[in-house]
Amino acid sequence: MQRLIRLARREEVPAILTVIEAAKDIMRRSGNTGQWINGYPSAAVIENDIDRGYGYVVTDGAALVGYFAFIPSPEPTYAVIYDGAWLDDFAPYHVIHRIASVPEAHGIFKSLMDWCFQRDPNIRVDTHRDNRIMQHCIDAYGFTYCGIILLESGDERLAYQRYIREFPSRST
Repeated sequence: MQRLIRLARREEVPAILTVIEAAKDIMRRSGNTGQWINGYPSAAVIENDIDRGYGYVVTDGAALVGYFAFIPSPEPTYAVIYDGAWLDDFAPYHVIHRIASVPEAHGIFKSLMDWCFQRDPNIRVDTHRDNRIMQHCIDAYGFTYCGIILLESGDERLAYQRYIREFPSRST
């Protein structure tokens, strides 16, 4: 089966929300009950990602198996970091938010990270303290824990960055 990452389309929002619900179920079963609550991320959030050109889907053949937002800097909630520091606070970066996949699809995190790092050598991501699965994936991919950021709501998130300073040239 061929895995593909491409821009999401508005007509795919219902399928994306199904993937997000599957990801929420995985989170809840692993003990992460405080992240993605109160209807977040909603259809409006996903539609906004898509409208701004930041929403991406992961497909295996015809099946939509993952979703994420790939957003260029600056990320307002990353302006202040507590109990640590970013690896580099001057270079442009991308942020990856709303990573979700269905449990049947394996290797989604690696696939989307490989894709993202082909486009930007400097990536930041954050996750909830109780999201042990995501923390494991982030650590295994070589990110460095940098500290704590606060969301607009005031909720804290663990913040990570990976900056590949020897970025290979892109072939066209």
